[in-house]
Amino acid sequence: MPEDNQQTEQQLSWPERLAELANSSNDERLKRFYEAGCVDADTAIKDVPMVALDFETTGLDPNQHSIVSIGLVPFTVDRVMLSGARHWLVKPALPLHQTSITVHGITHSDIDQAPDLNEVLGDILDNLKGRIPVVHFRAIERPFLNVAMNWRTGEGITFPLLDTMAIEAHLHPDRSLNFWQKLLGKQPISIRLADSRSRYGLPHYPPHNAVVDALATAELLMAQMRHHFSPETRIGDLWL
Repeated sequence: MPEDNQQTEQQLSWPERLAELANSSNDERLKRFYEAGCVDADTAIKDVPMVALDFETTGLDPNQHSIVSIGLVPFTVDRVMLSGARHWLVKPALPLHQTSITVHGITHSDIDQAPDLNEVLGDILDNLKGRIPVVHFRAIERPFLNVAMNWRTGEGITFPLLDTMAIEAHLHPDRSLNFWQKLLGKQPISIRLADSRSRYGLPHYPPHNAVVDALATAELLMAQMRHHFSPETRIGDLWL
């Protein structure tokens, strides 16, 4: 089924959907993840445990490309738990492309002894469970993990998430320039991670390291909440 329609098909809330999946899942690692559930939609974001999540991949199509690196950082709107940050290199199902090596710097020698995703999947899911994942551009992490798990276990995965890029897109709906703005040399507003961070005065981090990008995403969400939302904002108004 289409990735963005996984929740709406049965008109269940996210907690109900996860509880249903816990009952139907055959993979014990996935069952534990679903059994941990998630907060109710009415929970204020100040009370929501979150985890910033970032993948480096061999390309942008989850049906054609593979995950090579996973980084996560647990946090709340008030605090980043750097002691809980985790990073995994995993061996992709298909060979690395030179274009992806150029982007993320992960080479064949880096992944030569790396485990398959299936070998570390339990650890990854245990670090995600009970928290709301936060990503920058939702077309990567949830779809890639869904396809990768389906291929290895016969079961996909779904979960609610927050997308800091989607929030920036909502805050800047008129990003494209008209003819006169272009003529005057104005630059379009970028909602890429580094450019979004710069609007909030956040420091520059070197991109394309999964755990660094996860930290950058966590800090961006914290800034977005401070500048544009109330700590009492319902998580159900933000998750996807």
